[in-house]
Amino acid sequence: MATDVGEQPLVRPPRLRTGQEATASRLELFFDLAYVLVIMELAETFLGDLTWNGFATFAALFVAIWLSWVGFTLYANRFDTDDVVFRVAKLAATLSIAGCAASAAAADGDLSAPFAASFLAGHLVLLFLYARAWRHIPDARPTIDVYLLTTAVSSALWAVSLIVDGPTRYWLWAAAVAVDAAAPIVATWRDDFLPLHMEHLPERFGLLVILVLGEAVGGAARGVYYAGWAPTAIAVGVVGFVVAATLWWTYFDTTAASSAAKLQERDDQDPTPQGAAADERHDLFVYGHLPLALGTAMVGVGIEDLVIHPDAVLPTPGSWTLVVGLLLFLAGSALILGGARRSLRAVWPWPTVAIPILAAAAAVPQSSELLLVGGLAAVCLVLAVQGTISRRAGT
Repeated sequence: MATDVGEQPLVRPPRLRTGQEATASRLELFFDLAYVLVIMELAETFLGDLTWNGFATFAALFVAIWLSWVGFTLYANRFDTDDVVFRVAKLAATLSIAGCAASAAAADGDLSAPFAASFLAGHLVLLFLYARAWRHIPDARPTIDVYLLTTAVSSALWAVSLIVDGPTRYWLWAAAVAVDAAAPIVATWRDDFLPLHMEHLPERFGLLVILVLGEAVGGAARGVYYAGWAPTAIAVGVVGFVVAATLWWTYFDTTAASSAAKLQERDDQDPTPQGAAADERHDLFVYGHLPLALGTAMVGVGIEDLVIHPDAVLPTPGSWTLVVGLLLFLAGSALILGGARRSLRAVWPWPTVAIPILAAAAAVPQSSELLLVGGLAAVCLVLAVQGTISRRAGT
């Protein structure tokens, strides 16, 4: 019989929880808020600098912060015990990411040192958690070894970046991010790979996506405010909201639902570590969310810029940001679905066929921003409806 939470000791050693039921905890939801703050700051900074340089900075920092979130999520997916030690560590990590949010607007300038120090603090917390798991779960050590090594190397690179300046600092950041990105892939390659919890994982990624979608809705709302509630701005904002709503519909009704069901089905059929190691579907599911989340954030930036400048002559940086964001969203959806089913047929014709359609719609000269956003919204709505029909038909 399960022990009541109130009867459990305050300090409990980490244990592998992939064989039991698990859902996202309230602590994880609180933890996510700090990352959303960073994304908001990065998005607002990108909005103020819609150039190639602004995009490169936004994308690079987004990837870094997203991988940080993935690192903690994969740890909690396997080893979350919700004891006092884990809670304090997770709250300390939340504080460190809040520090990243406080410095994100100038992370490539005057506040690069505070940003690096805050990011490093979060990495050290994760390193401590993995060291604790390594001590208490001998069977998991082969997989933990990968994360201990990569987190330690990444932390060292972030630490060294604090004592250098100029381009060298950012090259060290890039190297650290590359190490973080490689960790889950290297772990999967091992024959004794530790499986992930296929009930908890899709839920966690879905929660992050819905929070980033909230930023897209916020872009439309802020744009209307900054435009002084001008009638044209209101119209563009409403249609922009429709775009965000169709992305929500598409992701949760088709991309997330289909991929989660397939991952759970495969996990039930072959739950052994060896079977998981032979199949990289987990990695494709995880990394497919990177372009999807990045694209969603860009959609919010693009909508906000178009709402603020509803009478601008097209094309504008905002219009291209919106279109590229939608294309990234679809590319991520295709990667998630194709990875879960391990078949290219899973992404044809839906959603792949929508990628050239959206690109062509953006290339056609438009007389107004409202017409452009309306056309994109129509394509996204058809995509959402068709995805729902196809999934329920089992195709």
